[in-house]
Amino acid sequence: MKPAPFQYHRARDVEGATALLAELPDEAKVIAGGQSLVAMMNFRLARPGHLVDIAGLRELDHLGVEADGGLRIGALTTHHTVETAPADRLGAGFGVIRDAMRWIGHLPIRTRGTVGGSIAHADSTAEWCLLAVLLDAELVAHGPRGRRRVPAGEFFFGYYTTALDPDEILVEIVFPRPAPHAALTEFAERRGDFAIVSAAVDLATDGRFVRGGRVALGGVAAMPVRVPEAEAVLAAGGSFRDCAEAAASAVDPPSDANGSGDYRKHLIRNLIERACEEAMAR
Repeated sequence: MKPAPFQYHRARDVEGATALLAELPDEAKVIAGGQSLVAMMNFRLARPGHLVDIAGLRELDHLGVEADGGLRIGALTTHHTVETAPADRLGAGFGVIRDAMRWIGHLPIRTRGTVGGSIAHADSTAEWCLLAVLLDAELVAHGPRGRRRVPAGEFFFGYYTTALDPDEILVEIVFPRPAPHAALTEFAERRGDFAIVSAAVDLATDGRFVRGGRVALGGVAAMPVRVPEAEAVLAAGGSFRDCAEAAASAVDPPSDANGSGDYRKHLIRNLIERACEEAMAR
């Protein structure tokens, strides 16, 4: 199939992009790498009347560690740029982010798809969305009223729904602190497919023992979720297996063509334990 008719607009700068969005009807959509939106348009799952192309806004293509240790990523930075970033740009404490890129589609998708596009698209199984929730990222939105920061925990509302206003675009993602003992893993039927379940952990250690941590899951709800019950097990000194069991018991994943809720719980048990082991190995 081919997309429904639409009008194309090419933005010259961030202010121009948001001004266009403010002027256009609500069915306007922002396009950057187009790896998600174009496919949905071709199947007519999305029918925007207007497309605002921001792919040429090079000021949104940047990646680097700040003096305070945080990591800033421009919204138009591609997955492949992160995947191949040298250590001085990504930092030793953000290895989990580089490693997570291998789970995103195939190489052609990673070379075109953008970090901001993935987060703004808000697929509940997307690796960037899960990383944002796990690591307490701040998402920087720009609109006619200026810029604002939205914590990742308040950004995702549900399937493909975020806190972005219709006249705002996502311009930057800020990870405020390193995560040297974090890991993300997932399961899909084929390499490059969307994950059926994804799991990520960020362990707090004293150098020898785990003293707590954060646990997050994707593919089990309408958006990535933290699992406080599993985090409580880590804080109490429980085993990784106990943490995984607590995570599986705490959520009620859906059943669909990819598997039943019980099957997803089985995956959660295996993936959480594996992620904990990989995080500790760092």
